[in-house]
Amino acid sequence: MDIRYRMATSEDLQEICDLFDHAVKAMIENKIFQWDEFYPTDKDFRKDIDRKHLYVGVMEEKIAVVYVINQRCDEQYIKGTWKYVDAPYYVIHRLCVNPVFQNQGIARRTLQHIEEQLAGWGIHAIRLDAFAANPYAIKLYENMGYAKAGTVDFRKGKFYLMEKYF
Repeated sequence: MDIRYRMATSEDLQEICDLFDHAVKAMIENKIFQWDEFYPTDKDFRKDIDRKHLYVGVMEEKIAVVYVINQRCDEQYIKGTWKYVDAPYYVIHRLCVNPVFQNQGIARRTLQHIEEQLAGWGIHAIRLDAFAANPYAIKLYENMGYAKAGTVDFRKGKFYLMEKYF
């Protein structure tokens, strides 16, 4: 089934918030305590939309996946032992698959799409942070060729800094 990717709009905000609410509940059921009522919030999504950094993937007229890409990163990223220090890069934030569409390869396809999108912009390096207690995300990123570049501690615990050059 095709995924149609596009920039998110203000009209998508409620559906995005609902998607994340359902995803957080599913993560908690799986003992993954990465997100909560404090982060991410509708204010985060509103800023992402206003800055034109938030994208959605639509399937069956529903938002199946959400992601943010930009060149912003937490100041703790300075702790990373980045391999591609001189390469221009983008950072992936808040990649989230709608629980209705999980276990269908949506995250993998979305990461491939992001790489194609960035390559079209002349960018070939991606960075992100992944919650160390989310084995599904860690396995996905490693299987997609992302390498660990250090660890940082955020409010919810340890996160791996990861990067990929493609």
